[in-house]
Amino acid sequence: MSDSAVPPCPQCASAYSYADGAHLVCPECGHEWTPGESAAADDVIEVRDAVGNRLADGDSVTVIKDLKVKGASNALKVGTRVKGIRLVDGADGHNIDCKIDGFGAMRLKSEFVKKA
Repeated sequence: MSDSAVPPCPQCASAYSYADGAHLVCPECGHEWTPGESAAADDVIEVRDAVGNRLADGDSVTVIKDLKVKGASNALKVGTRVKGIRLVDGADGHNIDCKIDGFGAMRLKSEFVKKA
């Protein structure tokens, strides 16, 4: 692969990327990728529930532990079913965005739910 055919880095758009064997490397951010690899592949969030099942947007889950909710007078009980979840990249570990009847919109940690 010639230098003129090397695409820019998909993460930082640096024009200084180079071929290193079968991989392409960006010297500015350190990102490595293979030619033809889609940039969207890095953006996919993989979230697994408490028993290891893979979760996806729109799934229904069940709460497996009583959870205290800030600002609410009562806890979220075991067995509460949550429909239509949305996966997010939560920096604090809260990677499920959802609406729960009686509680409203909130974020949950995947370690406290099981796929329904």
